Amino acid sequence: MQYKTSEIVKRIAKNIKKHRKISYTKLAKKAGVNFSTLEKIIYPRVQDVQISTLSKIAKALGVTVDALIK
Repeated sequence: MQYKTSEIVKRIAKNIKKHRKISYTKLAKKAGVNFSTLEKIIYPRVQDVQISTLSKIAKALGVTVDALIK
């Protein structure tokens, strides 16, 4: 089954919200990503997400990248 990139980004956004236990500002800082980058992922305004960024966010949330994608 193939997914459009935008569907994957929406799923990632949903899963970040699901696993988040701290504010988005603190999450961005903990992940070492720019808040505006995180915000663009959370409120899908991007077509794709770099795996390195996704990996940092997953680590900061204490989950795997796979958990954010599924």
